[in-house]
Amino acid sequence: MINSRDIKELLPVVREKVEKFQQLCDENNIDLLITSTYRDAESQSALYAQGRTIPGAIVTNAKAGQSWHNHRCAIDVVPLINGKANWNTKDPVWAKLGELGKQAGLEWAGEWKRFREMAHFQYTGGLTLAQLQAGGKVV
Repeated sequence: MINSRDIKELLPVVREKVEKFQQLCDENNIDLLITSTYRDAESQSALYAQGRTIPGAIVTNAKAGQSWHNHRCAIDVVPLINGKANWNTKDPVWAKLGELGKQAGLEWAGEWKRFREMAHFQYTGGLTLAQLQAGGKVV
């Protein structure tokens, strides 16, 4: 089961945008921890089961193969305050993260109408998930 935190696991075009995001965070004195990059199908299935067939809160609506993480195009992050993860998404630092991620060319799931996910950023290259699954390439 793979749930990587390494940006080297991302597609090169996505990695470049994530590096820009990290640079912008550094310039704005935001200590950023990447909690997930690439996930294999087994890891995605385990996350999907959470809150459905195993205890816990539902954390994703994406089954294996339906997450941009499975295709090396997404990251999850959390800001660190004094070295500790700040999961209080009402803290203004989260809105700043969204702004910086978008500046770097990433889509921020904190703006989604359905299943808003403040920690999630992705780059789709203009493709839909269906196009990607059919063999489309993110460039």
